[in-house]
Amino acid sequence: MADWPLEFVVLAKCSKSRAKTSIVKLPHFDVQTPMFMPVGTQGTMKGMTCDQLRELDCQIILANTYHLGMRPGVELLNIVGRLHKFMDWDRALLTDSGGFQMVSLIELSEVTEKGVKFRSPYDNRDIMLTPEKSMEIQNAIGADIMMQLDDVVDVKITGPRVEEAMHRSIRWLDRCIQGHKRKEHQNLFPIIQGGLNLSLRTACIEEMVKRNLPGYAIGGLSGGEEKDEFWKVVHHCTGLLPKDKPIYVMGVGYAVDLVVCSALGADMFDCVYPTRTARFGTALVPTGQLHLKANQYATDFSPIDDKCRCSTCQRYTRAFIHSLIGKESVGCHLITVHNIKYQMNLMAELRQSIKDDCFEEFVQTFMLMLFPNKNYPQWTVEAFKAVNIELIT
Repeated sequence: MADWPLEFVVLAKCSKSRAKTSIVKLPHFDVQTPMFMPVGTQGTMKGMTCDQLRELDCQIILANTYHLGMRPGVELLNIVGRLHKFMDWDRALLTDSGGFQMVSLIELSEVTEKGVKFRSPYDNRDIMLTPEKSMEIQNAIGADIMMQLDDVVDVKITGPRVEEAMHRSIRWLDRCIQGHKRKEHQNLFPIIQGGLNLSLRTACIEEMVKRNLPGYAIGGLSGGEEKDEFWKVVHHCTGLLPKDKPIYVMGVGYAVDLVVCSALGADMFDCVYPTRTARFGTALVPTGQLHLKANQYATDFSPIDDKCRCSTCQRYTRAFIHSLIGKESVGCHLITVHNIKYQMNLMAELRQSIKDDCFEEFVQTFMLMLFPNKNYPQWTVEAFKAVNIELIT
């Protein structure tokens, strides 16, 4: 196996929970964990420039293999010198494999051992995405971290299909390893599958760890499963995965989930949530959400969050943004700036609390801000308790 271009340096560990803060040294940038990765499907965050992302302290962003393979396509990316250069991004980049579209575009896809056959939503062409093709596209994109093509099953499906998908994901991982042509420049992460069945998750981890890859992802969650099952799968997997490699829980973006999963020992997260919810006029704040479309904000001349240092909160009022929503795209843009900064601030404060060994106090304060009446969701109480963190009651 190649020496992968990734170094994982643990800086500090929480003395009570599994939380840790680390640096992941990647070819384009050293990123700090626990980290949240905003999603830029086409190599761009909607309405955002790369300069703005740097100002917001984004260290790594996620791009979508399936959509970039459709347009601009492998040929152009190879001509231009890969996506970093094409989009003017000098920090880290992670690409998904295209596998998630097996669920999100289910009516357009068909899975066989060879790969996933899609009907393109752009021009109705049939396209076969194989593990080898996924690697070819991701090598053309040039991301610091690439994900294997996995067999993704809707989390609500149970029975033999879940086990089949888990075993197929292992077989496809081996094909991805064979198909990966830039091992000295790009890291490949496997994706742990097995649905909500912990014994299948264990079997998958045992096999995938044998491949000695530079990091591991926990896939197949955040698809509408009960939170009580969600956290137990994360807890189970982080307990079994190597401690000296980054662990990535895919599709996690709600603030509570980020804090819970960090406590459970995960390092990396991504989600469209903060940017997508901005497009509906919703801003993220320490007490939850502000639905800025609501008439109550029409004459509210305070910033979204008076403690936030983003350019939106420094310059604009809730009333101004309210007046734009649904009429001018700049309204969505201003909330997007704030929401990404909110996520970055949350993770920075979380990391600092681990360094200061006051992570439990951070969790307690964070949860009290969201639930001032202490009516915490029971699943969060149990998840934190599983790693020795007690909430204030």
